Amino acid sequence: MNAAPLDNVLAEGPLGGRAVWLKTADGKQIRAGIWTPDAPKGTVVLLPGRTEYIEKYGRTAADFAKAGFATLTLDWRGQGRSARALSDPKVGHVSDFGEYQRDLDCLLDLAKAQGLPQPFYLLAHSMGGAIGLRALIRGLPFQAAAFSAPMWGILLSAWTRPLANALSAASRHLSFDHLYAPGTGPMTYVLDVPFAGNTLTRDLDHWRYMRAQAAAHPEMSLGGPSFGWLRAALAECHALRPLACPPLPCLCALGSFERIVDTAPIHARMRRWKTGRLVIVTGAEHEILMERPEPRAAFIADCVELFSNAP
Repeated sequence: MNAAPLDNVLAEGPLGGRAVWLKTADGKQIRAGIWTPDAPKGTVVLLPGRTEYIEKYGRTAADFAKAGFATLTLDWRGQGRSARALSDPKVGHVSDFGEYQRDLDCLLDLAKAQGLPQPFYLLAHSMGGAIGLRALIRGLPFQAAAFSAPMWGILLSAWTRPLANALSAASRHLSFDHLYAPGTGPMTYVLDVPFAGNTLTRDLDHWRYMRAQAAAHPEMSLGGPSFGWLRAALAECHALRPLACPPLPCLCALGSFERIVDTAPIHARMRRWKTGRLVIVTGAEHEILMERPEPRAAFIADCVELFSNAP
């Protein structure tokens, strides 16, 4: 392992944060971030969403550090400072969501090699929610799981869904799976739209926090997904839908104004999750961990309680 850059000042993470380069089983270079203050309660393995990077979760790591947990996170392949898949580095691309499982396996290998405090707890946001659910079903060693607006379905209108399915399926055979999905481009969302009406957060402070990071480190930002990513994401959501819920404690938070992921599969799964609890966060958008102080603090507190009391 070699040291990797980490802007812990801009991240506002706890002291002692560091990042390292890892090599996955299929040879991809990814970046992992570690915050290990005094953490007698274990390690929160935080799985970010699409377009995100380690620095975005410095504040969250600081909150967990105060509660006695270490935080381990990563830049998924194709985003942040991890290796990009295409010549255009702004396109978010994978061919199959199984690629992300290799990244997660590599991250857990690091956790064990570094002797990070156990037990391990899962916290997954958006796209990370699909990856995290698959990991739990695979039996990876987590004691409890918390999800923030998990991507268990992609929000598409009734008329665009058949078109998206058809185009994404055809993209591989017709060699355009590397192109941006319709309606997207190279600009990163937080630098492309105003705060008013954005679909991520109602909190101006966190909006400025995200914008400051994207402006300071444009090399870490990402634009829209590729046709290939869209095909892989639709396929994974479809494959996950009928699978049984893992038998471990689970918390899922969903904003009442959610406009990015499809909420129907979330409600359906959480009704089936006998050891799970769904919390609707009134007035929140997609980014519960980037929301206004009160609902954000409540979600962090719920996570701390869940992880602290997990068997």
